Amino acid sequence: MKAAAVLALLVLMPASAQYAIRRSGDVVHLDDRKADVTVSILPAAGNIAFEMKVKGKNAFWFPFASAEEFRKKPALCGNPLLAPWANRLDENGFYAGGKKYSLNLGLGNVRLDAFQHPIHGLLLFASDWTVVEHSAGSGSAWVTSRLDFARRPEWLAQFPFAHSIEMTYRLQDGALEVSTRVDNRSAETMPLSLGYHPYFQVHDAPRDDWTVGLAAGSQWVLNKELLPTGETRPIREVVANPASVPLRGMALDHVLGDLGANATFWVKGKTQKIEVVYGPKYPVAVVYAPTGQNRDFICFEPMTGITNAFNLAHRGVYKQLQTIPAGGSWQESFWIRPSGF
Repeated sequence: MKAAAVLALLVLMPASAQYAIRRSGDVVHLDDRKADVTVSILPAAGNIAFEMKVKGKNAFWFPFASAEEFRKKPALCGNPLLAPWANRLDENGFYAGGKKYSLNLGLGNVRLDAFQHPIHGLLLFASDWTVVEHSAGSGSAWVTSRLDFARRPEWLAQFPFAHSIEMTYRLQDGALEVSTRVDNRSAETMPLSLGYHPYFQVHDAPRDDWTVGLAAGSQWVLNKELLPTGETRPIREVVANPASVPLRGMALDHVLGDLGANATFWVKGKTQKIEVVYGPKYPVAVVYAPTGQNRDFICFEPMTGITNAFNLAHRGVYKQLQTIPAGGSWQESFWIRPSGF
């Protein structure tokens, strides 16, 4: 069923119900009336959740006046998906199963960073997502969208593994679960380097008065081009007390590991707090909090592996690369929990 047809089925629940689904143009809204939380999703632009309004305040950083303005000139914000590789590759190609796959920059669908490294995969702001299921009942409100990677030959030319991705946003008790399922439909084992790049903000204190919690045991050392060298160091060599880090004057762009079970990263102002809880198949967190004007945000990025995971695994430097066997599936979630708003 096409996205428009499915979205046309979205109806308001009775006013007495806690959970509801609404449609406004191309935007799908999930409501938790008891918690006063609304999550807004734009399937036609990367299936991005661009708002998580808690008592009227957006927990996501979204520097646009409207969804329409964002669609005209999209930029990283909200909760974008990074796939089929997350963050950077150190060359214009990658390795899988002992074979090198070169990227064709002439196709115009590979983004390059300031060091001319391919970055953030191919699916940012993709219009190919189709809403396939939705519900609002006594326990939650949720919507599932699917992207068929193999339908785009220009994507397969860069990453020749046929697969589909399903993303479910579920709002329950004021918290948002982001669940992702990847089905490998190719005849070969598919390497996995998937992640999200959510941007968060609190509103009751300026950025320099925020405090963050880093639920990691180690940091992957990066070179000057922000690529892991393969070395790690204890997190306490990076910050003295990772359980409570003042953000004043500090710029973060770190790749963190040794997260442990139910790893929870957080940012807090005076009373407003946002926690991000990682499922076990997200063993890596990139934490990004730059300094400067109009950069009042922090990113806690759930990752299936470290930056440049494909190529470092091929060289034997990285041992934890996740893969999906032919015909197999992978699934994991992370959760966003605001409080004190």
